[in-house]
Amino acid sequence: MNRRDLLRAAAVATAAVPAGAVTSDTRLDLDAVRLYLRHKWTTVMSSSEYRDVISVAYTHDGLTGRGEGAPIVRYKEDAWSGLLALEKERALITFSDPWEFEKLMAQLFREIPEAYAAKSAVDIALMDWIGQKLGIPLYRYFGLNPKATPVTTFSIGIDDPAKTRDKVREAAPYPVLKIKVGLDSDEATIAAVRSVTRKPLRVDANEGWTDKEVALRRIQWLATQGVEFVEQPMPADRLDDMRWIHERSPLPLIADEAVRHPSDIPKLLGAFDGVNVKLDKCGGIMEAYREIQIAKAMGLKTMLGCMISSSCTVTAAAHLSPLVDYADLDGNLLVANDPWRGVTVDKYGKLILPDRPGLGLLRS
Repeated sequence: MNRRDLLRAAAVATAAVPAGAVTSDTRLDLDAVRLYLRHKWTTVMSSSEYRDVISVAYTHDGLTGRGEGAPIVRYKEDAWSGLLALEKERALITFSDPWEFEKLMAQLFREIPEAYAAKSAVDIALMDWIGQKLGIPLYRYFGLNPKATPVTTFSIGIDDPAKTRDKVREAAPYPVLKIKVGLDSDEATIAAVRSVTRKPLRVDANEGWTDKEVALRRIQWLATQGVEFVEQPMPADRLDDMRWIHERSPLPLIADEAVRHPSDIPKLLGAFDGVNVKLDKCGGIMEAYREIQIAKAMGLKTMLGCMISSSCTVTAAAHLSPLVDYADLDGNLLVANDPWRGVTVDKYGKLILPDRPGLGLLRS
C-alpha cells in the first residue's frame, strides 16, 4: 500500500459524506507511526528493529480520542493496508454518533472483514473519547478497581546467549520474565536466562514446536526450570495435538495464536488452560472485554497481552487488566520513541493506571 492509494480512498470517502450529518468540528486523522525498538526484536515469526503502527485521532465536540493498532504479521496485516481500509470507511466513522459506538463498530466489522489492528485503533479512540466526555477513566467505565491490576511480565526476545544475558540484566526491575522460545536453541536460551536470574519465567513458543512429542518433552523440561506456564506450544490449527499434550503437560498451557475472536474460545476447551487476549488481534477494547468474559465463564484463565506498541495501545489494554489473571503489557517498554505516557509499572512490576479521563494519555 502507498500514499497514492490512501489519497484515492480518501477522495472516495469524502464524496460519500452526507451533507450536514455532523457538527463541523468532527475530524478523523489517520497516520502510520514508526516505533523504534531498544533492541532488535526476534521471535519464531519475525525479526525487526522497528514496528509501524496505525494511529487514529477522533475529534468531536472539542475532545480528541486517541487510538492505535499494531498490525500482526502472523495475520498478514500491515499499517498501510489497515490505513487504506479505514480511509474507505472514513464517512461511516466520521458521521456516526460516537455515543452509539457499539452500532458503529458492528458496522465497521461488517464492512472490514480483516484489518483487526485498524479496527482496534478506531475502537480505542472512540472509548478514549467516551471516557473523556464522561470525565472518568476507562477502568471506572467498566466498574473496575485500579488497585487490582496484576504484575506484568517483561519480555525477552530470541537472541544469542550473551545478548540474552545482557537483556535479562537490563530487566532487573521486573519480577517476572517472559521468554520467547520455539527454536532448536531453546535450552541454550533458558540456560542463559538462568545463569543470570532465578525469577519466575513464563515461556512463549509462538507456534514454534511442530511435533507434539518434542513439544511435550520441552514442556516437561521447562517445568524443571521455574517456568509458570507455556504459551502456544504448537500451530493454532493443531488442536488435536494440543489436547494430547494438555492431557500430559505438567504446566498450564495458554492459547495465543489459537484465539483471535470471542467465537474461538469454546473450541479451546480440553486443549488449553487459558487464553491470551490482545486488542490488536480481536479488534479493540470492547471485543477484548467480551473475550475475557467468555473465557472466565468457561473456567479458563485469562491474560492480557500486547504487540510492540506505544503507551496508547498498552494503556488501553491495561484499563481492563483488573479483570485478568495475568498480564504481559510491556510493548511500550520495548520502544525507544514512545510518543505517549500512560500506564506505568511500579518497582514490584504492578501496573499503575492513570486516573485521568479516558485512556489518560499525556504527550511524552
